[in-house]
Amino acid sequence: MDAGVPAHYGNPLAEQRPLASGDRIVDLSHRAVLSISGDDRLSWIDSLTSQSVKRLAPGESSETLLLDPTGHVEYAVRLLDDGTELWLLIEAAEAPGLLDWLTKMRFMLRVDPRDRTSEFATVGTFGSADLAAAAPNGVPLVWHDPWSSVAVGGHQYATAADHDYSEWTYSEILVDRASLGSIELPAAGLLALEALRIAAWRPRFATEADEKSIPHELDWLRSAVHLSKGCYRGQETVAKVHNLGHPPRRLVMLHLDGSDAVLPSPGDEVVLGENVVGRVTSVGLHYELGPIALAVIKRSADPTAELAVRSQGILVPAAQEIVVPPSAGAEADVPRLPRLGAVQR
Repeated sequence: MDAGVPAHYGNPLAEQRPLASGDRIVDLSHRAVLSISGDDRLSWIDSLTSQSVKRLAPGESSETLLLDPTGHVEYAVRLLDDGTELWLLIEAAEAPGLLDWLTKMRFMLRVDPRDRTSEFATVGTFGSADLAAAAPNGVPLVWHDPWSSVAVGGHQYATAADHDYSEWTYSEILVDRASLGSIELPAAGLLALEALRIAAWRPRFATEADEKSIPHELDWLRSAVHLSKGCYRGQETVAKVHNLGHPPRRLVMLHLDGSDAVLPSPGDEVVLGENVVGRVTSVGLHYELGPIALAVIKRSADPTAELAVRSQGILVPAAQEIVVPPSAGAEADVPRLPRLGAVQR
């Protein structure tokens, strides 16, 4: 998944603080870059995906999800328009499938999707102003993560008052791939970025999502879904779960007990007593919080209970920090209708 880029440069813990303060960059050149040119590009993507991007201004960033007809997440895409082209930043493994699907969906519209990975590379940063972004059409290609606040039309399920989303000032910069080797700025490895991402409760498609994921489970309505935009594939499920139901699973952050010197791995079982209630999706060593993880667990799991992660034959105690509460969803105040034949008192 993340092969081909440095995991660290000797000390991933020591790399986190300068990365978070904007003094280091992360090589993400293994990620893919697509572009869509043509006058219909914004309205086209708007009609296909979960976010409202029809009026995306040049230089403005967004995030959107491509859902299947039953509302499961198929692709998560970071979007940036430069007034001439719409740029799509995506996991490398997902790029061929997404490009093929987009190509088939063009019909008679003025759109031209292309793979630009061989031309442009992605660099992650929390504020490196000295890094010159590529600007093929005159607008620097810098994607600012919208996770730091609830997007217009979005909704946040997380209720923790002490979680400061504003500290997540993450951006991704596109640079000419040919110039990547000449960048002389100090670097941090991917492990440092992942630890910061986990602490920010920020879902990543390659780690938190699976074939059953719906946006509500990962609090992705916060940044990637517009709840009142027009029709798109999977919208019925998004609306039904948000207004009338509850997502079957929920995202939690786990504070892991490090006394046994066992760091769990993605895929390890999360247990409550004798019952398996979910699986770990991401794991990191944070420079302040210690060993932490994201996990997707059953909605029914007691939110006050201490969980454990079964890893390497050992049960690692794990205190859960609730991201998506069990009460998520059912936002519409719909009165219950009396059952036929019921006696009214």
